This record gives sequence, C-alpha cells and structure tokens, in this order.
Amino acid sequence: MRNEETNIQNKIMLEMSSRGAMVWRNQTGKFRAMNEPTRIISVGQKGSADIFACVPTVITSDMVGKTIGVFIAVEVKTESGKQRPDQKSWQDAFEKHGGRYILARSVHDLSF
Repeated sequence: MRNEETNIQNKIMLEMSSRGAMVWRNQTGKFRAMNEPTRIISVGQKGSADIFACVPTVITSDMVGKTIGVFIAVEVKTESGKQRPDQKSWQDAFEKHGGRYILARSVHDLSF
C-alpha cells in the first residue's frame, strides 16, 4: 500500500512528463541490504528533493534561439507536511545554483 505522499508524487511525475519534462524519482534515505539485513545502505543527498526534472525551454532570440534544459527539483508534501531544515538548506543551495525548486502538495502547484 502506498502512502499519501507517494500517490501525490506519482501524479506529479505523470503530469510533468505529459508536459514534456524528463522526470525521475530521487530516492533518499537508509535501507537494509536484502542479502545482508544488518548492513545499512544510505542513498541520495540528505535534504534533496523527491523529484528531479529537466524541462526543455526555448531561450530568447538574443541568446541565439536555442533550446536549453532547465533543472527543476520538486519536494512533495501532503497538505499538513512541512519542510525539514535540511530540505530548506538544500533548496537554498539548489536555487543559488540556478535550479528551479517547487514545493508541491498536488499537481496544481506545478508551474514550469
């Protein structure tokens, strides 16, 4: 059974894909190795967003009219969910590097 946040993530990923974005799930956390249950495996960067996407964007003619990809990170929360401090720090760093960050509670929060 999936939790509410996972259901929201899946809907957002489908919507972004239908709008032409290349989308992938960014797994983070700690997991037990299936073949060695005492071994803990850490994946992802702490605080990083749930979903990453590259959105094709046509730049203006004064920039030669080429299409570039804009890197988008989407943090998914339920209606009552709140960003943790490490997620806010990651958002700040991502935006300082030119990425677009979206805090989404539904597909209606997507603007790209």
